[in-house]
Amino acid sequence: MIYKQLKSDKYGEKMSEELKSLLNEAISRELQVSIQYMWQHVLWKGAESFAVKDEFKKIAIEEMKHAEIIAERLSYLGGEPTTHPKPVFVGKNLKEMVEQDKKDEEEAIKLYKRIIKKAEEEGDVVTARIFRKILEDEEEHHDFFKSILEE
Repeated sequence: MIYKQLKSDKYGEKMSEELKSLLNEAISRELQVSIQYMWQHVLWKGAESFAVKDEFKKIAIEEMKHAEIIAERLSYLGGEPTTHPKPVFVGKNLKEMVEQDKKDEEEAIKLYKRIIKKAEEEGDVVTARIFRKILEDEEEHHDFFKSILEE
């Protein structure tokens, strides 16, 4: 059963290997989009960029903070945080960038809902709470990218 999958760390907290893996997947994703959005902020030029350039930077910084929070939680629970981002996609024009960014946020939302459910199943209320807050941010990011594509 689930108790056989759980391993105790030095503080007595328990986390399954599956949940540790999911947290590392989240870190990898957060590293990816923090780089991706920052490079989009830096590289995109043109009149239409003024409306979104600073938002790319703001969101990139939020994503890096998410990576840090998740890595700290994983480390506390005895896991080893990854340093490898998922593949970064910058894009050649604003539409291409934002379409990918919207898709990346949709994937994050699905993943974070899965993490919340798994953490709750394991009785890890702190990890579930952390991801509920991050999920709120990701939904705001998704809404921003979706709004740009509607204009």
